[in-house]
Order: sequence, then structure tokens, then C-alpha cells
Amino acid sequence: MPGTYKLVELVGTSPKSFAEATRAAIEEAAKTIHHMDWFEVVEQRGSIADGKVREFQVTLKVGFKVER
Repeated sequence: MPGTYKLVELVGTSPKSFAEATRAAIEEAAKTIHHMDWFEVVEQRGSIADGKVREFQVTLKVGFKVER
């Protein structure tokens, strides 16, 4: 069935891992964006403090179906 989808870009963060940063972004977005169907990790990066990883950051594109 034909459909129209919209893309939004999100950034998730976590002190533990890239996977947790991804989950955090999707779970938070799901509170206001409905019918999300897929995501694409566009970029991974992090920050460093005192020689240690401070935070993992993930930029995602999330697609969801536009409904009337």
C-alpha cells in the first residue's frame, strides 16, 4: 500500500554506550511521535573528560508514516 513518510533527526546521549544512546533517543521520541517504522544511525561521536569517555552521542534519522 502506498504511503508517505517523514524523516526527523534526533540526537541521543548516554554515559554507557552507543546502543543505549540509540535506545534513549527512540524511546523518548516515541512519547510524541507515533508510527515510527525505522531508523538510521547517521553519526556516532563522544566526549572525553579527564582522559575518559564522558558521553556517547548518536545522531539518528527516524522515519514515520504520515497519517491524515
